[in-house]
Amino acid sequence: MQTHLLGYPRIGSNRELKKACEQYWSGKIALDKLLEVGKTIAQNNWKLQQEAGIDLIPCNDFSYYDQVLDMTLTVGAIPGRYQEITSKKSEFDLYFAMARGFQQDGLDITAMEMTKWFDTNYHYIVPEFHKNQEFKLFSNKIIQEFISAKQAGINAKPVIIGLLTYLLLGKEKEEGFDKLDLAQNLLPVYLQILKELENHGAEYIQFDEPFLALDLNEKTKETYQFIYAEIRKQFPKLKFIVATYFEGLKDNLSLAVSLPMDVLHLDLVRCPEQLDEVLYTIPNTLSLSLGIVDGRNIWRNDFSKSLAFINKAIQKIGSERIFIAPSCSLLHSPFDLDSEKNDEILSPEIKQWMSFAKQKVYEIVNLKKLTSENPDYNALQELAENKKAIENRRISTLIHNEKVKDRVDVTTEEDTHRNSLFSIRKKSQQEVLQLPLFPTTTIGSFPQTKEVRSWRAKFKKGELNAEQYDILLKQETERTIRWQEEIGIDVLVHGEFERNDMVEYFGEQLAGFAFTQNGWVQSYGSRCVKPPVIFGDVHRPDPMTVYWSEYAQSLTQKWVKGMLTGPVTILQWSFVRDDQPRSLTCKQIALAIRDEVNDLEKAGIRIIQIDEPAIREGLPLRQSDWQNYLKWAVEAFRISASGVEDATQIHTHMCYSEFNDIIQNIADMDADVITIECSRSQMELLNAFADFKYPNEIGPGVYDIHSPRVPSKEEMVELLKKAQAVIPAQQLWVNPDCGLKTRHWDETEKALIAMVEASREVSGEFLEKKN
Repeated sequence: MQTHLLGYPRIGSNRELKKACEQYWSGKIALDKLLEVGKTIAQNNWKLQQEAGIDLIPCNDFSYYDQVLDMTLTVGAIPGRYQEITSKKSEFDLYFAMARGFQQDGLDITAMEMTKWFDTNYHYIVPEFHKNQEFKLFSNKIIQEFISAKQAGINAKPVIIGLLTYLLLGKEKEEGFDKLDLAQNLLPVYLQILKELENHGAEYIQFDEPFLALDLNEKTKETYQFIYAEIRKQFPKLKFIVATYFEGLKDNLSLAVSLPMDVLHLDLVRCPEQLDEVLYTIPNTLSLSLGIVDGRNIWRNDFSKSLAFINKAIQKIGSERIFIAPSCSLLHSPFDLDSEKNDEILSPEIKQWMSFAKQKVYEIVNLKKLTSENPDYNALQELAENKKAIENRRISTLIHNEKVKDRVDVTTEEDTHRNSLFSIRKKSQQEVLQLPLFPTTTIGSFPQTKEVRSWRAKFKKGELNAEQYDILLKQETERTIRWQEEIGIDVLVHGEFERNDMVEYFGEQLAGFAFTQNGWVQSYGSRCVKPPVIFGDVHRPDPMTVYWSEYAQSLTQKWVKGMLTGPVTILQWSFVRDDQPRSLTCKQIALAIRDEVNDLEKAGIRIIQIDEPAIREGLPLRQSDWQNYLKWAVEAFRISASGVEDATQIHTHMCYSEFNDIIQNIADMDADVITIECSRSQMELLNAFADFKYPNEIGPGVYDIHSPRVPSKEEMVELLKKAQAVIPAQQLWVNPDCGLKTRHWDETEKALIAMVEASREVSGEFLEKKN
């Protein structure tokens, strides 16, 4: 029996990579310093796994920005617009330009699109494909990392995104071809990579093929068989691990076990029921990797349950054909629970129920020890402690609140509907709000400067008292309100300077949530988030946002939006309890947000935004499971939004989503206004709304806030005209793609001034034509 990991967190134990990347981008450190930080993180990760006793240690799981972008650079799938950077700049400058855009040295180049990695909150850079595209080995990162690991004395297993998964993750940038047709063009590059690895002594290669756990058409299945047959033909001695995760194989089981590989990895956390069928189906030549430790959540592994899975597999196929692993890469887990040292932030009782990436490594190793005929004393002690912690959590009084359960039980269908249809509400809102055509707004947050972050840090340390902190935040809020008034934005926001994170901020004020000091995970690039932990029943003890919304509205005659995070997004972007259905936890959160929405309305806030950027990412990966999820997710949003009068305008926001296949469900949410990410896709995402004849109002983003690049007024005018060509002008709003928290003020000011000017120009032209 062997142990291995599919991947390990790469941000560093103290987010060293985030800090180094941002220093490099701002010119504060040279490239060699950034590379040194990256090398240290990778080597520390290898050493930690080696010392713990992991048998096969992944390499090439480290990335400076994104593993899919790494593969794009590796195979030379570089979009043509980066040609000048390719010829004039370093490979790293090209790499980061593809991720973030490039606006210097007389060049102005947009970034590649970004979207969610399956149903996680991680974002990847979307490959761009063209008909008859050629590929070549452009970057040697995979080979170099293996050599580095080998030199460090590591029994390394290169991790490579599988050829089919890589193609399926990409986007066809022209019509008239199928990206799968590029498989034969791409295959020689993969074979070249494998040859190099074999020459350098690689024994095991891991191909990540999560698409094997998704719905596949016949052409895709045939292409899988062809590609893996060719790989095996060329490399009969290499040992291939094909890793599936985030779902079960289900109808792809016969395909998966027929591929000429050596080890098949199963996600037994997401789909434990698949083990029995797999055990009775696999050929004698195939070993199984059992993904039994949850790579996406922070709860301690239940050793008794995991050992039952392992022993069942041992009885059927023998221990020599079994690998033990996490369910997926530990990229989605925080780094180390041992860094949580403040009992006031994370109570010891809750902490004992938890496990971060480092602890999961030791869980894997201990499970292997416990399957031996004579487990050692330390392993048996670990088992006893594990059983004690699991039982403690099961009976804990911290978890259950009968009043919350009772309120959920008495929720009715009536609680999910507004008083009137949108067509009636719209008239009431027009009378009250008196907004112009193409009204401008932002999505919520404004730049959180070093000063703002330092105030929060000083307040937490007790260096600022509550009154001093309050005064500073009010000054920053007023400055932001005045600036928005000055440039002519129609619907203002207060800037959210009091907030640390759009989910954490609410979790800190809701019962049933716990928090960490260092539970950071990567969202995209250098962006890290610290998800709260939902451990028990959720309710709202007190109003959460009314104070700041009421203060901001008191400063201006213009409307100020109340800003909330929706129940589905709070659920998706938290580490969620696994002892009850997610739908039930979501309904508890929805009722808490409903109370907040109602209190905002009572305080005179007439426009309330309930952000739901995570609706799409929460979709089950199998389409047959969608409707059940969408039913409770849409219901949760409607519960949160339906307690207000017709004249109160409810907004929602979604980002980095494909909407075509869920457009009816988005309409069913019945938000008065939806704002969406659109700029990187050049308004392509709007087509779904246009084809559906989406009845409510919509704000397609015209400013990509995930890039430091500042778009011109002319560029935004062009985007708005594209939007106007498919959506009636009376339904359109004008806004950035997302919140501005991570941007700098100089970029923000230039971009928003251009946005307002673009709105006025397009509005003027429309009225002129109308008259």
